[in-house]
Amino acid sequence: MVAPRAIGSLRRFSNASRTLRRPGYICRSFTRSSALLTRTHVNYGVKGDVAVVRVNSPNSKVNVLNKEVQSEFSEVMNEIWANDQVRSAVLISSKPGCFIAGADINMIASCKTSEEVRELSQKGQKMFEKLEKSTKPIVAAISGSCLGGGLELAISCQYRIATKDKKTALGVPEVLLGLLPGAGGTQRLPTLVGIPAAFDMMLTGRNIRADRAKRMGLVDQLVEPLGPGIKPPEERTVEYLEEVAVTFAKGLADKKISLKRNKGLMEKLTSYAMSIPFVREQVYKKVEEQVQKQTKGLYPAPLEIINVVKTGLEQGKEAGYFAESQKFGELAMTKESKALIGLYHGQVVCKKNKFGAPQKEVKHLSVLGAGLMGAGIAQVSVDKGIKTTLKDTTLGGLSRGQQQVFKGLNDKVKKKVLTSFERDFILSNLTGQLDYQGFEKSDMVIEAVFEDLSIKHKVLKEVEAVIPEHCIFASNTSALPISEIAAVSKRPEKVIGMHYFSPVDKMQLLEIITTEKTSKDTSASAVAVGLRQGKVIIVVKDGPGFYTTRCLAPMLCEVLQVLQEGVNPKKLDSLTTSFGFPVGAATLVDEVGVDVAKHVAEDLSKTFGERFGGGNVELLKQMVSKGFLGRKSGKGFYVYQEGAKSKNLNSDMDSVLASLQVPPKSDVSSDEDIQYRLITRFVNEAVLCLQEGILATPTEGDIGAVFGLGFPPCFGGPFRFVDLFGAQKVVDRLRKYEAAYGKQFTPCQLLVDHANSPNKKFYQ
Repeated sequence: MVAPRAIGSLRRFSNASRTLRRPGYICRSFTRSSALLTRTHVNYGVKGDVAVVRVNSPNSKVNVLNKEVQSEFSEVMNEIWANDQVRSAVLISSKPGCFIAGADINMIASCKTSEEVRELSQKGQKMFEKLEKSTKPIVAAISGSCLGGGLELAISCQYRIATKDKKTALGVPEVLLGLLPGAGGTQRLPTLVGIPAAFDMMLTGRNIRADRAKRMGLVDQLVEPLGPGIKPPEERTVEYLEEVAVTFAKGLADKKISLKRNKGLMEKLTSYAMSIPFVREQVYKKVEEQVQKQTKGLYPAPLEIINVVKTGLEQGKEAGYFAESQKFGELAMTKESKALIGLYHGQVVCKKNKFGAPQKEVKHLSVLGAGLMGAGIAQVSVDKGIKTTLKDTTLGGLSRGQQQVFKGLNDKVKKKVLTSFERDFILSNLTGQLDYQGFEKSDMVIEAVFEDLSIKHKVLKEVEAVIPEHCIFASNTSALPISEIAAVSKRPEKVIGMHYFSPVDKMQLLEIITTEKTSKDTSASAVAVGLRQGKVIIVVKDGPGFYTTRCLAPMLCEVLQVLQEGVNPKKLDSLTTSFGFPVGAATLVDEVGVDVAKHVAEDLSKTFGERFGGGNVELLKQMVSKGFLGRKSGKGFYVYQEGAKSKNLNSDMDSVLASLQVPPKSDVSSDEDIQYRLITRFVNEAVLCLQEGILATPTEGDIGAVFGLGFPPCFGGPFRFVDLFGAQKVVDRLRKYEAAYGKQFTPCQLLVDHANSPNKKFYQ
């Protein structure tokens, strides 16, 4: 972790035995032997009779509850409790934008046994129990992220004050890491906010904004953020928050402020209902049903959260705390938790620019094509303050694109994420036009025109005739090699691929594709723009299908084979979602677009030959000829109706499927075999991409698969899947299907190497 840092100057050391005084602020006396001299994360001073405890981990953008922080925090609190001159305390962060972001995940991941993790949980429980039982009132002053262990610490305090700021977010996201709140959160939250709200927070991991937290009773008071002054707004706000918190701490110590919160009528009614055992049982039952429906039983953490909360409410807090620490330890050792924590670390890696800062910031972006993708790219750009020009060839197309951007931002107004004024201010960054006027000011142009090489060549030539020398040309293509697009460019070093995923404003992934001629600065600029747009980024080498499309294509070929073998689309969807895919395989084809799937399947089959064999592409050709293009045309494998919650099978597909039906091979056609036929083709192609150098690291491969293609998060991505499932088992499955179907299931050499060396892992 963070290396310890010397505290104070030589002068402070020489005067260490003195009491340092400032008007209105008294710092406690200490001697050379005091632990304060070596504290680097937590320190405190005294204002009147209020101790102000500041958390500020050095060399880090956020505060986390690692072993050093916990140790120093315990020391500080023990000194405060032993100091008779201190009657109350304020706990605050010195980092603007972050209170405490949670426990240190590396501390948990480094544990080898569930017992070690359980001990961590029990230490946290004991530390926060002392806070909860403190005779001196403690006020948590929250500004910025207050998550996981940070929120568990805050709700152990007697009072909570938060800044009413967009950056202030409270939540318990442990479930997203396959864990549960392990420092008393499962026991305190239901008492504080009620059982239904506590379940919602713990089972979704969603963040709660400050104003909603106040309404829920999660915080007691709100402080409005301050604007700019001599100091930056963030610093002024934290100082003001501290002043308010100190005032409340004094009021609590003087008994002038009550800890009792006035509950509304609905809260009182809910609280009364939850006091009835029969009602609680019905709540547990309903929540369990919802969890099973949403997780398909693939994630153990949500069910354990329900059980632990239930234990505390029905058997008492002591039993609840014991169950919490036990299950926290057990969950940390599960494959699901290891997979999800791996994805968390992967996201951290993929939110950094490995190429460094670009020479010139992209201040003006131009997007060619106002269709679904082009408008989506424009939306995520203007939303982050980038001046954006959206160009189309027709007025109708441009109008639809601009309307899509407006609708996307207006939805945020409806959800109260933005005000109407903020929406209009953001939209002022967008310019729509039908020509290239003003393109001479562009720093980057992203084309999102049709997937046709000749059209892309045409727009590239047109653009290069009007843009400045430094301007970058990026292509949003899903499969066409960037080197082929760049072949007509006068400056191929400025050409790069930026593959967005639909819908752009919802999908987190951006796949950046570099050719041998793409310059480092061009790559740095593309990554910088993607990060500003809020994307998780993988950078891959050029080649047909790049990484994501190349992995998806063989799986879709197998989907066609399964459908031809008589498995109906609804059952196929059920088999894939029950395996962990968020969207069923047949539905995925409809969502991608049957015409797009046909185009990709044909092109990549020509390039990769037998390995991309499987179902007959004629199935997709017939669908396209009949106008069954998927959701966008209203019909695909399913019929789509505006406003309908459920979808029915397209009965007109029966004759198409019947005409191409082939007999299934009984020894490889069980439900489990169908699931593994799909997943192993995906995994095999992913590993081959790493073997061939398309991918730089397994981490980027896993992030790309999960966040771009919906690979089951419970497996952590194809590479984590191989490590956890076992390379030998994957190869055995592939050999079994190879014997039945041929070379499309032949395992790649790197996968075979891992199978032959059991100690060889993608993640050590």
